[in-house]
Parts: sequence; C-alpha cells; structure tokens
Amino acid sequence: MAIDDGIESRKKEVIGIIGAGISGLLACKYCISKGFDPIVFESESSIGGVWTKTMGSTKLQTPKPFYQFSDYPWPESVTEMFPDQQTVLEYIESYASHFDLIRHIQFNNKVLSLSYECNGNSSIRGDGEWNVWGDNADVFNSNGKWNVRVQDTRTLSTQVYQVDFAVVCVGRFSQVPNIPEFPQNKGPEAFEGEVIHSMDYSKMDPKSAANFVRGKHVAVVGFLRSGQDIARECSMVNGIEHPCTVVIRTLHWNLPDYFPWGLNLGYLYLNRFSELMVHKPGEGLFLSLLATAFSPLRWGFSKFVESYIKYKHKLAKHGTVPEHSFLNDLSSCSLAVVPEGFYDRVEEGSIKLIKKAENFGFSKEGIVFEGQAEPVKFDLVILATGFKGIDKLKHIFESPNYQEFIAGSDDSTTVPLYRECIHPLIPQLAIIGFSESLSNLFTSEIRCRWLAELLDGKFKLPSIEVMEKDIGEWDKYKKRYSYRKYYRRSCIAALHIWHTDQLCKDIGWNPKRKKGRLAEWFQPYGPQDYSV
Repeated sequence: MAIDDGIESRKKEVIGIIGAGISGLLACKYCISKGFDPIVFESESSIGGVWTKTMGSTKLQTPKPFYQFSDYPWPESVTEMFPDQQTVLEYIESYASHFDLIRHIQFNNKVLSLSYECNGNSSIRGDGEWNVWGDNADVFNSNGKWNVRVQDTRTLSTQVYQVDFAVVCVGRFSQVPNIPEFPQNKGPEAFEGEVIHSMDYSKMDPKSAANFVRGKHVAVVGFLRSGQDIARECSMVNGIEHPCTVVIRTLHWNLPDYFPWGLNLGYLYLNRFSELMVHKPGEGLFLSLLATAFSPLRWGFSKFVESYIKYKHKLAKHGTVPEHSFLNDLSSCSLAVVPEGFYDRVEEGSIKLIKKAENFGFSKEGIVFEGQAEPVKFDLVILATGFKGIDKLKHIFESPNYQEFIAGSDDSTTVPLYRECIHPLIPQLAIIGFSESLSNLFTSEIRCRWLAELLDGKFKLPSIEVMEKDIGEWDKYKKRYSYRKYYRRSCIAALHIWHTDQLCKDIGWNPKRKKGRLAEWFQPYGPQDYSV
C-alpha cells in the first residue's frame, strides 16, 4: 500500500534520511505521509539495520506487544512472545513492503559525511551559534542546505546530494566497536591467541560460528545481550570439556522474564502511576513532592523485582548480585533478558563466570586479571563490549564545531537533543533512534510522527534557550537515576510516558490515551495506544 496515495502535490523540500533501519523506515513513512519525497541512504544491500547484523539465535528483548508498529501489528502466525532474529527481520521487511518504502531507498550508498552550507559559505554563522533554528524559527532555511557526501560501496564512486533537511538514523549499536583500554603492553597484541569483537562473530553464519569456537577455550567479555547469546552458543558447541568463560566487568539485573513473581512488569514500571515515583524533568513542586513521598514505594518495587531475579538465577550462589538497584539498570537501559537455559549451563559447568573483572590485560597465554599474578589461559577472546555510538554519530559531521556539539568536550554529558531529536545549535537536522528505551521501535515511531508534524509546519520549536534548559533538566534526570557511565545512553525507559506526553502536547494530541481513569493510571502504555 503506497501511503502517498491521494496526496495531490509533493512538497518541494528534499528530505535526506541516513539509514534504513527501523528509525529510518519510520522517518521515511511519516515524511511521505506529509507530502515529502524523501531519499533514504542505506550503506548495506538490505533494510533492517541492527537486525541484519544480529546472531540468528538472538531473540527480541522486549515483549512483542511493546515492539510493534502502531498501524501494522504482528501477523497472527507469530505466536512467540519473543520472536527470533529472522522473524523480527521478516516483520520489518513486511512493513516496508506494505507501505511501499523500498522505492525511496538507495542501497549500497554509504554516507561519508554531512556538511552544512548557508549562502554557499561556512557551516555555522560567525558567532558559532544560531539565534533561531532557521528563518523565523522555521525548520527550513531557503539559504541553507546539507551536503550529503555518499559513496557507492560497489564502485567506490562518490556523489554529493543537497537536501533541505537531514534525518540521521544511524543508531548506536554497529560499526564502531568499543574496545576497552588496556595497560601498556598488555593489549590484544600481547596475546598469541585471537581477539575479535562480537560484531565480527555476529557476521558468521551458524555453521561457521560453531566451527570457529569448536574445541577452543573461549572467553566472552561482557554480560549483556550479545555476551550472553555468544556464551550460550559456545557452550552448546563445546560443552563441559571446553567451558566458555564469561568475564563480567559490571553486574546487571538481567531478567529471566517480564513476570516477576507472576506480576506483569508493565504494571510496575510502564504505567503512569509508576512514573509518579520518579523525579521528572520540569515536574513542578507538586509532582516533586509526590516523587519524594513515594520513594519508599519506589524502593519496594525495585526490591520486589530484585528478589525474583536473585531467586530465579541463584545470584547469591554465583556471586553475581549487583550493588546497584534494578531501577538504576532500567533507567540506564542496561539490562537484558537472559537466554533460555543460560544458568542451567552455568550449573552444569559449560559456562563459567568470572565476576567483577572490570580491569584486565592480556599476556602471551591469555588474560591477566587485576590482583592476580598468573594469567587465565584462553585460545580465543570475544569482546562483547558494545559500541562507541557517540563517536560514530559525531564523525558523520565534517564540522569540528558540530562534532563537539554532539559529543561535548568530555564524558560529562549525554548527546544534547531536545525531545531526543533536535540539537538546538545544528539547523535543519534531526537525530532519531539514538536515545534508548525498553522498546526502541515504539519510541522511534512516536518521535518520527512528531518530526513529521514539525516538518509539516504544525508547530514550531521554542527558542534555543528554552530547548537548552529542557535538555539540561533531562540530563540531570539521567545522571540521577542511571548507573554510573550508562547515563550517556540517553535512556528514557523509566519515563517513557512522560517523554511521549511532551511529544503529544507539542503536536496537539491528547496525551491521555486510555479509556477510564483507572486504566489511564495503572494499565501499561504501548504502541497500540497511539494508533490513529
């Protein structure tokens, strides 16, 4: 179904979208719905983003009802609550086909850089800032264009496209691996075995991956999604004869399921009442007093979930009880659903856990952990240590000023985006899908709908000062509730309704989507609440 059917005239402004993952597809779909004819630049030969680079055994981390398009539900044939990688990818491909998005995508087109040109001159005005976001606070500036330098990955030829508005949807979980810092002369170069990143392992087909690890003593560094999936796969290949060792740098409250002690987690953390227990950006005195008064209940909710996780995974027995709270992990988007049978394999001995090994280095034979003189011998080390999403994002900009606007001069702030979409000092550009939630599809869709209304002129952005104040309040919230450095993930999971309410109010929607007062306060909010 072409979603531009019935649109009599196309808008003249050119929208350039970088990336054909979930966020890029959603941005494309909603731009088309407003009469634009967007160009989507995709470096790969297919759509799907991170789901094309994920191991086949990986399953959806979010319950299916919370990870779906608001106007395109999962097919009835998909009955699993946590579908696997191939099923998710097929769902995404079906969505793109249904709304005829493929014809807007230029595959094998890698965006090398973005540069802003105003009146044919430099990327920013002389004072280094914009007094308004475009002309008279409009999103389009007749004198300003983005130059998008694109490389055809097949021929290596380059071409520059000019667009009136750029939407950056490159995500944060690919391309630029996060390699830990090691003591001098104790990096991977000192190791006689092999060291790879999890993204390299994920590129292998199941047979190649099995042959790669077979008969080897494998260490997997990392204890979130990819680390647990890889460790499970290795243990299935090698069994107890060559157990896979998981090196845990930071302990997390990884979930066995979404039903602690039989209660749906959504009733604890994904409804309006739960958000009353958290101090919110721009909340006012009354809501601040409520959050303070409800702090014992907030503590109780967290302990309730923690007790379930400790019981199910026998964390005390394995010495893997985190020191921080479940709410800290939720507010950081730094928890995962444990793969089925993972702790059974720990019990049988095909997976071994090395705890709190935040600092380590390599020797000729293997890994030397802090406080230990002798190395632990390994043949292969797989670094499931995540990605440098901020570095990836900032280096798409040619301007050093824009790079600093994105990343800051140190690690003390998040990427400063108003409504998690707009940088106040970078004109005619939006960044979608960078900040996280429990359901990145859900939050990307509502942000794309907000952006489409902005591009269509339904509302205007406030002044730079107002946007920067709002960003500062969100930054304080993230630092208050997130665990340590994880606040830079810009996670809004514990306040996803508050965030969505702000977007709804901007575009003139009623933020209250439930029928009845009890449902409004206590039922979990999901994508279907925003279908129109």
